[in-house]
Amino acid sequence: MRKTRAKKRPLLPDPKFNDQLVTRFVNNLMYDGKKSVAFKIFYDAMEIVDSRKEDAEKSSVDIWKEALSNVMPHVEVRSRRVGGATFQIPNEIRPDRKIATAMKWLIKYSRNRNEKSMAQRLAGEIIAAAKEEGSAVKKRQDTHKMAEANKAFSHFRF
Repeated sequence: MRKTRAKKRPLLPDPKFNDQLVTRFVNNLMYDGKKSVAFKIFYDAMEIVDSRKEDAEKSSVDIWKEALSNVMPHVEVRSRRVGGATFQIPNEIRPDRKIATAMKWLIKYSRNRNEKSMAQRLAGEIIAAAKEEGSAVKKRQDTHKMAEANKAFSHFRF
């Protein structure tokens, strides 16, 4: 086990939008260390979102951030053994974990879509999430329902 907690390494903001959150998202999107490919996918997705958006004054990054906040869970269930039985205990989520979970869900459900390219899939999932529809938002709602259903066990929290 570590003696001290690992330091958070600073992330460089991305070159186009100058945003650290974008870099964090691209790092999650990346396969096999191919960051330039991941950036290309993300930027192409942002162009597709730009071309498909209804709201003229919102930028594609704002739509992406809105989609991310719509996917972010506020509570999750964690398993805990109490006297031989395993209970699903609802817990609030740390802010950095909320963002990480939202990003992972957005990417996972983008990959499961059936458009032609990954940029189109990602753009489709972002637009759906911004409108509060789509698989990633459904996952968040299911997580919240599960936490609500297991609220009776919240006294087992540590």
